[in-house]
Amino acid sequence: MNLLVSVFRLCVWLVLLSLIFVPLERLFALHPQKILRKAILTDVAYYFLSGLIPGFLLGAPLALVAWLVHRAIPGAFTSAVTAWPGWLRMLAALVVTEIGFYWGHRWSHEIPFLWRFHAIHHSAEHVDFLVSTRAHPVDMVFTRLCGLIPLYVLGLTAPLRGRASLVPVLLLLLGTVWGFFVHANLGWRFGPLGWLIATPAFHHWHHSNDGPAYVNKNYAPFLPWVDYVFGTLYLPKDKQPAHYGIDESLPTSLLDQLVRPFETPKRASEQSGVLSNP
Repeated sequence: MNLLVSVFRLCVWLVLLSLIFVPLERLFALHPQKILRKAILTDVAYYFLSGLIPGFLLGAPLALVAWLVHRAIPGAFTSAVTAWPGWLRMLAALVVTEIGFYWGHRWSHEIPFLWRFHAIHHSAEHVDFLVSTRAHPVDMVFTRLCGLIPLYVLGLTAPLRGRASLVPVLLLLLGTVWGFFVHANLGWRFGPLGWLIATPAFHHWHHSNDGPAYVNKNYAPFLPWVDYVFGTLYLPKDKQPAHYGIDESLPTSLLDQLVRPFETPKRASEQSGVLSNP
């Protein structure tokens, strides 16, 4: 029954997201493309997988992290953090999570084994709002753990007034909603604000396949200045990426895409070429 309720909620959200983004992408399209574009059914399938599976996979490791933190981190430290004003805790949690997500995302590009999972997300040749959830469950869980574990270690998820903290939930919700926005087929920049908050113009360069000089940029999901701090920011004023995707080919079957990262590199290369970061 819970599964059916979750599927129903995802259906409702998909309808709402479509009602918002499809008209925007038709009116303000960065690149002309059809609504029923190539691989859209695969991306819809990933949308449901990404909405159902990571929650189940995250529960056990986060519970273990919480237990270890409770035993290893002094209670005085946790109490001090808990005493911060709510706005300060939320701001600190946002920055800490952003840096964690940044490095989890960057490692997914730089470590060959992790890239084999993350390549599925970058294999999209047409980028729009639905590509946001085009991700292997292992890839999504790894990145989320990188963002959430520091929150537990630093005490930013400690219960407040006897109630469980909603900070991780709120941050994941913000990240999910903003993920749909920055993947949308839009060229919006928000002027000077675009240097502080991620926009489609910022994130589309992360998906660019225009050449070696343009790849491995803009890892941050929400705060571009984090990329600036770590030397990976790229946001030109006078152009937008022309090509997306990766040079290697992936299977068209959803099941084959999910299985491929677990295969040996030799077997994977025999079928479609070695998966390497563009």
